[in-house]
Amino acid sequence: MVHIAENIKRIRKIKNLSQKEVAAGIGVAQAQYSVIEGGTTVPTIPTLEKIALVLEVGLTEFFKDPKLAAEEVNLSILEKVKLIDMALAKKKLKDNLSQLVAG
Repeated sequence: MVHIAENIKRIRKIKNLSQKEVAAGIGVAQAQYSVIEGGTTVPTIPTLEKIALVLEVGLTEFFKDPKLAAEEVNLSILEKVKLIDMALAKKKLKDNLSQLVAG
């Protein structure tokens, strides 16, 4: 079975939203949304589409293996850190060369 409820909850927390906020965004009571996130019921596709819209993610995010999804997030962060590191190294090299030329 897919990990819909677990992914919805994980993404909601990443987005720093409460269950009440998501429930209001999709037009259901918080108790009803809580049942969806708790995995007691599987939401309909239209409901999943509304949740995806509120959470600003693609519908496919709900069907991914949560362990792999977490690795993708970590990989994305790692890639960003590498890019920042490369940019800083390039600036430092440029500054050093400018000082050598000027000095």
